[in-house]
Amino acid sequence: MTIASLDHRFTEFLLDSQALKFGDFTLKSGRKSPYFINAGAFNDGRKIATLGAFYAEKIAEEIKAGNLPADIDTVFGPAYKGIPLGVSTAIALTSAHGMEVGYTFDRKEKKDHGDGGMMVGTQLKDGMKVLLVDDVMTAGTAVREVIPKLKAEADVEVVGLVLSVDRMEKTKDSDLSAVKAVEAEFGFPVFAIANVREIFEAGQHIETASGQPYVTPEIKASADAYLAQYGA
Repeated sequence: MTIASLDHRFTEFLLDSQALKFGDFTLKSGRKSPYFINAGAFNDGRKIATLGAFYAEKIAEEIKAGNLPADIDTVFGPAYKGIPLGVSTAIALTSAHGMEVGYTFDRKEKKDHGDGGMMVGTQLKDGMKVLLVDDVMTAGTAVREVIPKLKAEADVEVVGLVLSVDRMEKTKDSDLSAVKAVEAEFGFPVFAIANVREIFEAGQHIETASGQPYVTPEIKASADAYLAQYGA
């Protein structure tokens, strides 16, 4: 029996969790999209643990390929959505892949009592290798906000960013995707567990309870048209 690819299994998980929906959605950017990803659907222990395991599997894959270092010191998840991602990924890297790795997240406001500071979890020190995790990147705004915070804490090395899904769309002000724009601006690699083309491909072969594929020919045609217009 052939083991399904990571992107195929991840698409199944997104659909089972009802985090991925196909249809007609208006995004915050105003674009009308044939799909929508709702990170709020990962709302219980089983789902967030499974999500962390997918992130860890992708990270381990990229370490094996030589694209990420094996000696990552901490996984950083930007508040608020990145917090459970960072924690669950660090747990999965330790339990499933034998990596001793910390987790860190930022406070929205500096705490001036108790342990104080801007960071929670593994405290950042000069020379540390930090791996960022986030859900879906549309414009890269969160990354641009968080890098100065990290550098203000210590002279850390950001070794990469791992996303759940790469939308593969042009940013508003260039022909580059948000992923490529961030790579060019900051000089570290960005990886995704799956990209939108892989998700639409997998969705044609994954069936609903009624035996119909999640991605019908109509949805696929609308996805192709969307990516032809906005794809990078």
